[in-house]
Amino acid sequence: MKTIKGPGIHLAQFSDARSPFDQLATIADWAGKLGFKALQIPAWDQRLFDVRKAAESQTYCDEIVGVLAAHGLAVSELTTHIFGQLVAVHPAYDAMCDAFAPAELRGNTAARSEWALQQIKLAAKASRRLGLTEMGTFSGSFLWPYFFPFPQRPERLVEAAFDELARRWKPVLDACDEEGVNLCYELHPSEDLHDGVSFEMLLERVGGHNRCRILYDPSHFVLQQLKYLDFIDIYHERIGMFHVKDAEFNPSGRQGIYGGYRSWIDRAGRFRSLGDGQVDFRSIFSKFAQYDFGGWATLEWECCLKDQEDGAREGAAFIVDHTIRVTDKIFDDFAGTPLSTAQTNKILGIS
Repeated sequence: MKTIKGPGIHLAQFSDARSPFDQLATIADWAGKLGFKALQIPAWDQRLFDVRKAAESQTYCDEIVGVLAAHGLAVSELTTHIFGQLVAVHPAYDAMCDAFAPAELRGNTAARSEWALQQIKLAAKASRRLGLTEMGTFSGSFLWPYFFPFPQRPERLVEAAFDELARRWKPVLDACDEEGVNLCYELHPSEDLHDGVSFEMLLERVGGHNRCRILYDPSHFVLQQLKYLDFIDIYHERIGMFHVKDAEFNPSGRQGIYGGYRSWIDRAGRFRSLGDGQVDFRSIFSKFAQYDFGGWATLEWECCLKDQEDGAREGAAFIVDHTIRVTDKIFDDFAGTPLSTAQTNKILGIS
């Protein structure tokens, strides 16, 4: 059995233009002092990481590892969510997603998508150089404006979207396979892959690709009212990454899952700092121990109320407190009685 690793911290919500959050060395010093053991690095954030240089230079990757090691840290994974978002963009979101791409590609959706796919392939190469086996991403979305079917969706609209999604992602999965890296899709509202059913739709179209995996984040399942513990039972063999993020869902007579276009602080479903929401992390960590998950437990902070540095400090301790150091003994071994084959047969009445 394996003990989950951690605590790690995803840097996407912490990197900033101000010190110590504007450079990898200083943010590593900050995270190490809070008790974190690993950094999950967003591959798109050039303040912290140069993905092309990492793909091409082992020396650069060794320097990254050394910078973190000086603060008692490792790289847990790279994430490519912003690149993944650009792989598939519905026209309704085109202008908003343009800001994720280089200026010269804005307005050119085909070139933007191809650039994003290449960035993810570079991140897979960088992951291998860093000695990593998992990488996180988003799927992008062609279909999100049509998730609630009224007027009814045209026949084969969903199938056509997933056919195209698979066509775009299959070469990336193959590239990840060449690098020995699993591509873990964060199942997230607004992405075409947002629950188990939609994940299975892509998985089927990529031939059950061995590198097609899941980044498990229970907060998104709370907001969808999906049974997040049952999800682990069903998909544990495909889960490669774990974001430890809390959430709560408090419906009223005025609003429910859809939120009534309210801001995050006024929605029925909202993200919270660890321990402040409704997620049953005791049971989640137990499930991961049961299913031998040996990856990282990584804090992702997204809270509409609490200061992020307080959330990080409390989150590191929260993950440590919930980590189950798995046993190498069976509790009733003390009462075991070794028997010979003859004695065993006699007990069973076998002659």
